[in-house]
Parts: sequence; structure tokens; C-alpha cells
Amino acid sequence: MHVITKTKDLAAACQRLAAHDYVTVDTEFLRETTFWPKLCVIQMAGPDMAFIVDALSEGLDLEPFFELMRDGNVTKVFHAARQDIEIIYHLGELIPAPLFDTQVAAMVCGFGDSISYDQLVYKVTGARIDKSSRFTDWARRPLTAKQLDYALADVTHLRDAYQFLKANLAEQDRSHWVQDEMQVLTSINTYRTDPEQAWKRLKLRVRKPVELAVMMEVAAWREREAQSRDVPRSRVIKDDAIYELAAQQPQDAESLARLRTIPRGFERSKSADEILKAVRRAVSLPKNEMPKLPKGRQAPDGSAAAVDLLKVLLKLVSEAHGVAAKVIATVDDLEKIAADDAADVAAMKGWRRELFGETALKLKRGEVALAFQDRQIVAIDQPRQANVESEAAE
Repeated sequence: MHVITKTKDLAAACQRLAAHDYVTVDTEFLRETTFWPKLCVIQMAGPDMAFIVDALSEGLDLEPFFELMRDGNVTKVFHAARQDIEIIYHLGELIPAPLFDTQVAAMVCGFGDSISYDQLVYKVTGARIDKSSRFTDWARRPLTAKQLDYALADVTHLRDAYQFLKANLAEQDRSHWVQDEMQVLTSINTYRTDPEQAWKRLKLRVRKPVELAVMMEVAAWREREAQSRDVPRSRVIKDDAIYELAAQQPQDAESLARLRTIPRGFERSKSADEILKAVRRAVSLPKNEMPKLPKGRQAPDGSAAAVDLLKVLLKLVSEAHGVAAKVIATVDDLEKIAADDAADVAAMKGWRRELFGETALKLKRGEVALAFQDRQIVAIDQPRQANVESEAAE
């Protein structure tokens, strides 16, 4: 088994891979004790080769790998790509393109919602993958033979899954459906961590604008602190502490020390001073500059029943066309469609509108009915109400 530890060997391997039209890629990393994922291993395979890169090797420069990820002539194939791309974006400041995510493609091809890699491989090839090494310590050296076997299997079987899904998509004329889904994965905004938006990760347990202002300030401070120290957010302060700070708004160390969620002695630390400054900034905002509490969307009367009907229709369409329901429409999409025929949601655009959106509008207008026939739900076209009334008048 070929394990690369030197830059020149990595450059030679990546040059060979660049001669092909695709490369399968996976990574092994740790992030339990860090803010940023710690890259430990990279696995890659082309049609005629496969190898492992020991990313922790002393003196190894990953630039040849990043260059391959930039190569617009080589499709980068991942399964559930988001975390892998996050690592590549953080270390190499790039997003691999063109991109093919086999998990997304599998959903479009009728393999259900978010199928795992080992399940996909089994269904496509019949091969069983030993997942017992999945949660091992990938930073410990030397890597065991079992770890290396597991890591390599994540890209060698991926070649077969890619070829199968690619052919399946072409046969059904659905390749562009997957490309639509890739837009989110290839957007820089998906991977940027803006401290000023960190409060959106928290549950909204506030009732007053000033409480929201404190939450926003403290969450932004915590995000910057966690990034600069490269530690998990909870190592700085826990979520519950942010909720209590927002509710109590302590102005001095003594008040801070009385909070239940603050560790004993924390009030004497530099972090405590910074938190108190953040709280003071928030509470001193003029009333007209206080953030507004997000308003819950008020559903129109009867829309809950409409959503229930749309859910049944979505399941029907999903099963009829062999596409995972979550790829066609989300619950949020259904709620917006129920409330507004012109809802600006993905389910009302492009192929999704053709597949589901138009029928959803017809269902709302009574032009389609759902019925139970032969032990299954079916959609039945209904005559327009105007025609019914005209016939009744005659």
C-alpha cells in the first residue's frame, strides 16, 4: 500500500491523477479538541491508481494536492463532501471544482435521504466495508494496517459508485439536477465563519431586544476567541452561559461571579473582562439601534392542513420518480408554498417545479385530488371549478 510522506512523491502522484477526468477524494481528520478540523490523512484514487497521503508528515507541502483540487479539467468526487471541502477551504483557501457528491447523486437516483457511504457501496457493488476504524485516532503514528485498509476503501469503492451514479443520471437525464445541488457545496458562503453571525447557531431564548444584543455581542466574542485559540466554542464558554449572560446582563466581576453557568474564579480572568465589555457594549446601544427580535412566520388560516396535503403529495412524487423527498422540497418550502402561490423557494424553480411545484399549486387550487386506490395514494386530475359551475348551470 502506497503511503505518501514527501512533497515530491505527492507532486508526482497528483500529476498522474491530473491526466484523468476524475479523482475520488476523502479525508480523515480530528476536531474534538480544536476549532478548525485537524487534517490527518488524505485518500485519493484515479481509474488506475490509489494512494494515501500522511498529511501530518514533517515537511510535507500540500500544495500539489491543492493544485489538483483547483484543476478545472478533473472532476473531484466526494461522498458527503461538506466537511472535506471545509478542511480544504480552510487550509488551501479554495473550493474543489468541478465537484460531484455521490451522496447527493444517490438521493437524485432514488437511494433515499442521505445514504451512508458503506450502504451506497453495498447497494451498487455488493461489497461490505469494515467501518470499525472510523472513529480511531487518526493523529497517532504509525497508522495501522487496518486504518490504511479502511482509508483506502473510502476512495477505491467510490470509483464504482461514481461511475454507476454518473451513468444512471445520464440515462434519466438528471445530471443537471445534481449540478443544481452542487451550487451550495461550492459556495464560499457555506464555509465562511463570520463571528458577527455566530449568534444564529444558538437557540433564540431571548424575549427582549437588549437580551438579543447581549447574545450577539458575546457569541461574536466567543467565535473570535475560539478561532484565535483554535479550541472548540464550548472550551471558551458554553451555550448556557451565553443564555444566562443575555438574561442577567452583569456589569461587573462580582455580578459575573454570581452566575450559575460561570466557573468559579473565571471572573478574575482576561476573558471575563472581555465578556463584561461585550455586555456593556450591548446594553449601552441606543434604543433605535437595538436589534429587532426575529418574528415567527404567521401561518395563514388553513395553511397547516395545506402543508399536510403537500407532504402527502411530496411523498407520492418522491416515490413515483425515485428521488429523495428532501432533494425536491423541504418542510420550510412546503409551508411557504401553502401560504403563497408565488413562494420564492427552490421547489418552485427549474426541474423541481416541473416535478412537484406545478402539481402542488394545482392541489391547492383543487385541480388535483389525492385518493387512495389499490392500496396506494394517487393524484387525480380534477375538472376546473369554472367548468363544473358551467355544466351545473346548463
